[in-house]
Amino acid sequence: MRIDIVSLFPDFVAQVAGYGVVGRAGERGLLALQGWNPRDHAEGNYRRVDDRPFGGGPGMVMLVDPLRTTLAAVRAADPRPAHVVYMSPQGRPFDQAKARELAALPRLVLLCGRYEGVDERLLAAEVDEEISIGDYVLSGGELAAAVVVDAVARLLPGALNDAESAAQDSFEPSADGGDGPLLLDCPHYTRPVEHALGTVPPVLLSGNHALIARWRRQQSLLRTWQRRPDLVDPATLAKADRRLLEEALAEAGLPPLGGS
Repeated sequence: MRIDIVSLFPDFVAQVAGYGVVGRAGERGLLALQGWNPRDHAEGNYRRVDDRPFGGGPGMVMLVDPLRTTLAAVRAADPRPAHVVYMSPQGRPFDQAKARELAALPRLVLLCGRYEGVDERLLAAEVDEEISIGDYVLSGGELAAAVVVDAVARLLPGALNDAESAAQDSFEPSADGGDGPLLLDCPHYTRPVEHALGTVPPVLLSGNHALIARWRRQQSLLRTWQRRPDLVDPATLAKADRRLLEEALAEAGLPPLGGS
């Protein structure tokens, strides 16, 4: 997969590409990451990429032509179709399903705005979709693009040393292929077994894979119910999941489930 990032700070791309899963994906030939600076395609002595907004108001707006010329160069660098995404707080919320959708593409272009944003005409003509990583405003799209790159890169086959790691992450569909709720991940423990802060749950030391799987599912259900109840509708839970959650709530001394 190839990801191109259009940004006034292309060195930031190199930083993103050099570490962790993204860096490993690049080393293994699974991901090619390239930065593009619109200032390199701007005209005039000052290489201007922005101007004051029509109608008045604070801030500056990024110009059409430098960005459009940059995107043309990006598309010309690889013959495969390029899906162009503008990182914007007005875009569709980014989630794991969208990450999987983007990871299936051969090429992805992430456009990072600055200042007050990008001329709307450029967005209408050149951008396929807008994506937001949350309901807040950043100084630019670079950090948002880094989030998308990381989330997408770890889904590429071979990027993770253990493929099961991605399948068991929070917000991933259940491993059995069912259509149940998207759950948060269960708690994880490692050595030592005994510690001043507590003891590893005995079930994880039992060697009984069926009991361990049941415990992990139950803990995922409980954690999701406690932290993200919007993700769990008791009325639509499968009977087995509802029973697991009800047991966990009772053991924790918490109120029982509502719904039918």
